[in-house]
Amino acid sequence: MGLQFAPGKTRVGWIGTGVMGSSMCGHLLAAGYAATVYNRTREKSRPLVERGAKEAGSPRAVAEASDVVFTIVGYPRDVREVTLGAEGTLAGARPGAVLVDMTTSEPALAREIAEAAQTKAVHAVDAPVSGGDIGAREARLSIMVGGEPKVVEALQPLFETMGKTIVHQGPAGAGQHTKMVNQILIATNMIGVCEALLYGYKAGLDLNSVLQSVGSGAAGSWSLNNLGPRMIAGNFDPGFFVEHFLKDMGIALAESRRMSLALPGLALAEQLYRAVEAQGHGRDGTHALMLALARLSNVDWQGRAAAR
Repeated sequence: MGLQFAPGKTRVGWIGTGVMGSSMCGHLLAAGYAATVYNRTREKSRPLVERGAKEAGSPRAVAEASDVVFTIVGYPRDVREVTLGAEGTLAGARPGAVLVDMTTSEPALAREIAEAAQTKAVHAVDAPVSGGDIGAREARLSIMVGGEPKVVEALQPLFETMGKTIVHQGPAGAGQHTKMVNQILIATNMIGVCEALLYGYKAGLDLNSVLQSVGSGAAGSWSLNNLGPRMIAGNFDPGFFVEHFLKDMGIALAESRRMSLALPGLALAEQLYRAVEAQGHGRDGTHALMLALARLSNVDWQGRAAAR
């Protein structure tokens, strides 16, 4: 196959320069890779262009200028458009190029893209990530990869600029299935984190002191230790949008139905997050679940919890 990627040799394309994509592409630039970028809102690509990236007018143009094209966009429909559309990456990719979708998307779509790519002698890999804005900025994401083993192995140097845990999970679609496992874990864990902090608040405890006691024990979790302090401070800025998390839970629920699985905890979390969105917090971070649960108990969390 002869796939070999290295700084100064490999031309990288990047589509989607939002909360996470901008940092991830930035690490590739810092490592010495030449990059061509595209984002529907051009302003969001400006920091990368100022650091030396070239800007393209379409996903197809990105692919025409690249050996490896990364995408991290919002929804499966966006993945389909930027990859399989008339002006998508597959239309511009040359034989031997690699398309890497890092969006959390549908396993079936990942397989469809891989099959379509194969007809053009192009390789396709699904590689969704976990770690949020913090993990993206600090280059310590968990990257869950589905695709051909030799292609995944060749991509390892690029993945290592963005993440610390990089695991090949299996063929096309396996990365997306693994990300669904991740999202199911987060969904129900977040309920526990919010309910526990609400309890501590109503009991009159200093919540920062509570985190010191429980964060390092068996009850500790990434969400508690990283998002708990944000909740306490009333900071619900997004590391990952509620509306995107709802998309992920919808995919997981659809897959669970297809596999005849009953996942009542996930179903409950999805309904609670529907309430978060209905209350106007769809563009806040996933930890804004606290606001919806506090409202159920008539607690005005924002602006009061930190001072308790």
